[in-house]
Amino acid sequence: MEAFRTDQEQQRRQKIETLRSRGIEPYQSRFDRTHSTAEAIRYFEQLEKPGVVDTRSERVALAGRIVAIRVMGKASFAHIQDFSGRIQLLAKVDKLGDEAYRRFTDLDLGDIIGASGTLFRTKRGEITCELEEFTLLAKSLRPLPEKYHGLRDIELRYRQRYLDLISNPEVMEVFLARSRMVDETRTFLRGRGFVEVETPVLQTMAGGAAARPFRTHHNALDMELYLRIALELYLKRLIIGGFDRVFEIGRIFRNEGMDQWHSPEYTMLELYQAYTDVEGMMELTESLVIHLAERIHGSPSIRYQGKEITITRPFKRIEMVEAVSQVVDQDLYKADMATLQRLIGRHNIQPKPGLGWGGLIAELFEELVQDTLVQPTFVLGHPVEVSPLARRRVSDPRLTDRFELMIAGEEIANAFSELNDPDDQRARFEDQARARAAGDDETHPMDEDFLTALEYGFPPTGGMGLGIDRLVAILMDQPSIRDVILFPSLRARHAEP
Repeated sequence: MEAFRTDQEQQRRQKIETLRSRGIEPYQSRFDRTHSTAEAIRYFEQLEKPGVVDTRSERVALAGRIVAIRVMGKASFAHIQDFSGRIQLLAKVDKLGDEAYRRFTDLDLGDIIGASGTLFRTKRGEITCELEEFTLLAKSLRPLPEKYHGLRDIELRYRQRYLDLISNPEVMEVFLARSRMVDETRTFLRGRGFVEVETPVLQTMAGGAAARPFRTHHNALDMELYLRIALELYLKRLIIGGFDRVFEIGRIFRNEGMDQWHSPEYTMLELYQAYTDVEGMMELTESLVIHLAERIHGSPSIRYQGKEITITRPFKRIEMVEAVSQVVDQDLYKADMATLQRLIGRHNIQPKPGLGWGGLIAELFEELVQDTLVQPTFVLGHPVEVSPLARRRVSDPRLTDRFELMIAGEEIANAFSELNDPDDQRARFEDQARARAAGDDETHPMDEDFLTALEYGFPPTGGMGLGIDRLVAILMDQPSIRDVILFPSLRARHAEP
């Protein structure tokens, strides 16, 4: 292993040996801070205000990682960084003593230290802690990414997110915003009477969506199980059981391709409310997204990848079939299969096998319309064929009372009036089974247990699912959901020495 170490790594290990030979342990178990770096700065700013009388000492105890250091004779400066920001340190030989000062100047970038001292403002105006003492808490054996270029390799940033967070402070803010968004979502829903619940990750049947699942084997039960592809069917069982409003924020797993907006595991909000419908879900979704934009972004107007987006009510509403009809300049409500197949061929679309009228309409929409929907838009009237769990529209049984919310050309939320007729649901599952037999391996399976639950009576219900990762990416102007997932899935590679 030593043969693969760089000169810097060898030097840092030599420093550890030197410290230990002097009775100094470079890896401590505890350090009691009085302030974070941001709290220390705010504290001193308060002390500077005219008329403020504070009997507390200006002495603080801070801890963080050294991200800059300048050794200048008998006085040296450094910056430490913690989760809240950075603060400057001043080390002086006449304050620390010769031996401690030498140890300070021997520190490396990346070392984590505890620092105690008094706060003051330099002539250049920077709030600084003048050290009275310091402790090496954890020696960094590897150098940080080069100062001026930082960590820019995208794949390395994803693989070594810890270095990304250290080197690019703006990345920390993205993930803090994500955490705030999840908290705000919970607060909003609890304010509307929703109860948070948890449902199984391991399931005997992968239902609630059209997707390929991950499989696993339960040794004790000697049975095949699936990682869930949706939260839907168990949450609906809770509505049947008597819960009025439920939600879950949980991880979803789909054994599919990866791109800018798709990950094999991601975070989904799903909620169900008894005695409402798709209109109730539109009001709730609109209110929630506006609330999150205002709380997280601070304004209803955001800029996403150069596009100006205004998240204010009312969101635009369009009909799926009508939108595609306008693009192709034909009335697709009356189109036969031959007409749709010609359109599919004209636009070089490769549809899934066995699709009917509704499936081809959905394919045309995704190819020709979806990317144009930059502003928040509710897309209504999805065909039954692609909505096996949604209630049929009374005025046109080919369609459902369903919507998808599009922002920046991407689906952010999906909702509908839930199908509560068990016989209709059985017929839909049978249609899905025929599609699977024709070659579509992402159709919904026949779920007899769920059908049994429906037969006990499922009240009129509205349901909605929202992709947490996608909404965070848009609100924080991130180009990919990989930039808002702390540890995204990546191809395997050999471990580096």
